[in-house]
Amino acid sequence: MLGFEIREINFGELFDAERAWENLPFVLQGVPLTLFVAVLGMLLGLLLGFFIALARRSTNKLFRWPARIYISFMRGTPILVFLFILYFGLPVVGLELTATLAAVLGFGLNSAAYIAEINRSSLSSVDNGQWETARALGFTYWKALKRIILPQAVRIAIPPLTNVFLDLLKATSLAAMISVPELFNKAQIVAGRTYDTMTMYILAALIYWPMTMVFSALQDYLEHRYNKYL
Repeated sequence: MLGFEIREINFGELFDAERAWENLPFVLQGVPLTLFVAVLGMLLGLLLGFFIALARRSTNKLFRWPARIYISFMRGTPILVFLFILYFGLPVVGLELTATLAAVLGFGLNSAAYIAEINRSSLSSVDNGQWETARALGFTYWKALKRIILPQAVRIAIPPLTNVFLDLLKATSLAAMISVPELFNKAQIVAGRTYDTMTMYILAALIYWPMTMVFSALQDYLEHRYNKYL
């Protein structure tokens, strides 16, 4: 009734190790661009997310409400739609971006919304008494933020920020939809040429996996590094 039947599966039909090995160098050519887009997108998101978080915490409605609207819009729209707007939509108004630049901007602007909320909650978790103590000692807002509040907030923010980056790293596969020659795009090219989609998609997954493991290990190091602020 559901329209499918179960039959015995031969592993060799799912994954051709010889074909994967032959095409591995070509697929790996997309790794540097994958990391480039992910890292630049994350850096842009961190920069924007920091100031959006401060605006979100502001008592001034002129700062707080635009920040809330931005966060709501970016969290409420699919990143793929946003990538299409940047790459295919902007030329309509005379602004053309390269595929790579559109991907970096798209991932950066989108991740900034999630990073802003992480930063806001991390800053809010630091006891208000520390702000009051800093003011009593004559610290300016920015000096107190830099010397006292941020070192504690960063330690709290590291795990969720790492999760954002790992999601961003995997989401770079969507950049293939706007012709960015990253890892998944390379795998698609080989899959289209060999008609062996399963092998190439499994190969792509096996490349993404160790990359995320490396950054997970970096998370553990950073958490240990900032434990002294607890």
